[in-house]
Amino acid sequence: MMNGGIELETSSNKQQNLETNSIPVSTVALAPGCKLHFALQRIVQSVKIVIFSAKINVLLPFGPASIILHYLTNHHGVVFLCSLIGIIPLAERLGYVTEQMAAYTGPTVGGLLNATFGNATEMIIAIYALKNGMIRVVQQSLLGSILSNMLLVLGCSFFAGGIAHYDKKEQFFNKGTAVVNSGLLLMAVMGLSFPAVLHFTHSEVRYGKSEVALSRFSSCIMLIAYASYLVFQLSGRETNLYRRIDNEEGSESNRQNQSQSQSQNREEPEEEEEEEPEIGLWESVVWLALITLWVSILSEYLVNAIQGASESFNLPVAFISVILLPIVGNAAEHASAVMFAMKDKLDITLGVAIGSSTQIAMFVIPFCVVVGWIMKKNMDLNFQLFETATLFITVIVVAFMVQDGSANYLKGLMLILCYLIVAASFFVHVDPTTDDD
Repeated sequence: MMNGGIELETSSNKQQNLETNSIPVSTVALAPGCKLHFALQRIVQSVKIVIFSAKINVLLPFGPASIILHYLTNHHGVVFLCSLIGIIPLAERLGYVTEQMAAYTGPTVGGLLNATFGNATEMIIAIYALKNGMIRVVQQSLLGSILSNMLLVLGCSFFAGGIAHYDKKEQFFNKGTAVVNSGLLLMAVMGLSFPAVLHFTHSEVRYGKSEVALSRFSSCIMLIAYASYLVFQLSGRETNLYRRIDNEEGSESNRQNQSQSQSQNREEPEEEEEEEPEIGLWESVVWLALITLWVSILSEYLVNAIQGASESFNLPVAFISVILLPIVGNAAEHASAVMFAMKDKLDITLGVAIGSSTQIAMFVIPFCVVVGWIMKKNMDLNFQLFETATLFITVIVVAFMVQDGSANYLKGLMLILCYLIVAASFFVHVDPTTDDD
């Protein structure tokens, strides 16, 4: 009996130990103390990953410094520079958080998130400028984003990729991506050209109103076209189109290189999908809201200081809007596109550079026109003849550069030099005060 009692007691103790060890973490977390400790631990870990893991975040203090300087001094140029530098890490972190959310939502919703928040910085700056009635700043900053992505970002990517893979002489990518995006960009150029031509030929039915009405109608059409493009792209039907275009032309050696790069690109996303996200879904949502809010606050100070910065640095507003603002907004995309090109992932590079330009031309610009319509601001697609001609020539040059599906350091250098010509042109360009033909 004693032995049996001991056996029963030991077996019951073992059962209790097993039950104690098998208690799930969620059950323990229900206790108030454990729940609070677990929440604090997750917050600390999330802050460590989002704030302290990226080296570019050393620029974050420039944001609060710009707000302090705004109220303590009248140096608009310093406030503008601090705001400009403070937005750079926020743009990079915005892209990082969006990628983390895409890991939970899947490729379809993830693609929509990237399309929506990929150019969130430019969109926020444009809306604040539109709210202040600075329509020319809106037009020129969005135009500058397109020019920066197509010439500077793509040029630096081709150049860096060509140098990194100098022994291969050329890198290859799917021509179908370039063909579809070039077509959409030409459609955007058409939408921007007609209001400008209508205005400067004085052929409007109602002077000053017909171009606005045409711009609003064209913007709605462009938004429908971009939505159709997103559905077409996310449905996966573009894969067959791209493959068919790639197989129609080119030598057999080029096709072999392209098929190798395509197979590598098909394998690489699988490796990327295996990587687990570093932060949770709701953490990503909270960080997305906080970063967007902080970008909005800094954008207000940035926009308010543009005119003062122009006078302080003796720079035209057009140069600040077309060259300086887009470089900040595209800083994260610039770095990622160059990195992918050096890893011989040109399809991703093309999607980042030209795809972002397509988003701005077919979504952000028409969206700003519609928002201006709601705000009762006469935001239109008349970007003036100088800006419209610059965009048209840029689209043609890039379309010719990417039409053969190959890239090298010489093409990249040519695109960079083209961007320097554009930058110099806007450095000596001043908006006319009167509407001359």
